[in-house]
Amino acid sequence: MADARPPVERPLSPHLQIYKPSMTMAMSIVHRITGAALYFGTILLVAYLLAVAAGGAEYAAAAWFFGSFIGKLILFGYTWALIHHMFGGIRHLIWDTGAGMGDPVRDQIAVATLIGSIGLTVAIWLVVLMR
Repeated sequence: MADARPPVERPLSPHLQIYKPSMTMAMSIVHRITGAALYFGTILLVAYLLAVAAGGAEYAAAAWFFGSFIGKLILFGYTWALIHHMFGGIRHLIWDTGAGMGDPVRDQIAVATLIGSIGLTVAIWLVVLMR
């Protein structure tokens, strides 16, 4: 009969308890969250376009919803998610070229992604609300 051997002690895979939280880690998580938010936001966009195509009462209901405070808040969040996800994609494109992988530059690009997405979202909404 074969001898039963005790399991081999193998190193555990690194996890959040081992890694020190960093800006790039946070932006990676936010990038995934904004991708999921864009999925649901696009469903709302399609619903709005269908209401526009239907006209009449459907359009009036959609226009009322997206014109309300909650609707504008959702649209603001969708705008930010879209821009942040785009800047995150640009950040990854830069990294794919091999640039920006150094210690200080990596975090600077992550911070620029966050600041740029917030700034551009606010600028877009200021233009929209002022006209």
